[in-house]
Amino acid sequence: MTDSPVALITGGGSGIGAAVARRLLDDGWRVTVTGRGEQRLRDFAAGLGEPEGLLTVTGSAAEYADVQDAVARTLKAYGRLDTVVANAGFATHDTVAEGDPAGWPEMVLTNVLGPALLIRASVDALKETRGRIVLVGSVAGFVNGPGNLYGATKWAVTGLAENTRRQVTEYGVGVTLVAPGRVETPFWDSYGSLPPGRLLTAEQIADSVVWAIRRPAGVDVNTVVVRPIGQPV
Repeated sequence: MTDSPVALITGGGSGIGAAVARRLLDDGWRVTVTGRGEQRLRDFAAGLGEPEGLLTVTGSAAEYADVQDAVARTLKAYGRLDTVVANAGFATHDTVAEGDPAGWPEMVLTNVLGPALLIRASVDALKETRGRIVLVGSVAGFVNGPGNLYGATKWAVTGLAENTRRQVTEYGVGVTLVAPGRVETPFWDSYGSLPPGRLLTAEQIADSVVWAIRRPAGVDVNTVVVRPIGQPV
C-alpha cells in the first residue's frame, strides 16, 4: 500500500469526482477527495466503509490556502502525488442577458481559478512522479451556447489545459482535458430537472478519466470529448 499511486480529486464527494475516486480506490490507489461540504465528504467515506486509503479534506477549490492544505496533507499522509483531477465546478444555469449576476463570481472562481490553483499547488510534486493533471471540462467548452457564461468558464478550462501542457510536458507531466456532454449528476440540482434526452452516467465519465490516468509512461492523451449518443451539439 505504501508504494501505491496517489490521486487528489477536487469536488470528489459526489458525481463524477466520487465515481473517479471509487474506481481508483478499487484499483488500489490512495485517494484524497476535497469538497466544501464536510457532511457530504463524511457520508461518502462512510458509504465506502471508511477505507484506509481515503483521505477527505474540507475546503474550497477556489481558495489557494485550502488547495495548498489539501496537497500538503496528501503528501504528509501518503508521501507522493501522482495525479490531480480538477473536477470541482458548477453552473448557475442562467444567461448573461437575463441571469442573476450574484451567482457568477463564485462560478467563475470555482470553474476557472480552481483548476489553476490546483495545478500551481501540485505541480512540484507531480514533477517528481512524472504524474498527470486531469481537468474536467465540458462540451460547453467547445460549442457556443446563447448567453452561456458557464460555457465561457469551460472554454477557459479548455485553454488552460493546453497552456498547462505546453509548460509542464518538458518535465514529464501529462495533461488531459476530459470534456463530458450531458451527465446525470448533482450538477443539475439547481437547474430544477434533468435535461431531455439520453444522459451519460458519472461512472461512464469516470471510465474516461481513469483510462487517461492509466496511459503508459511517455504517452500523453490531451483531449477526450465524451457525449451520449443522441446529443447533437
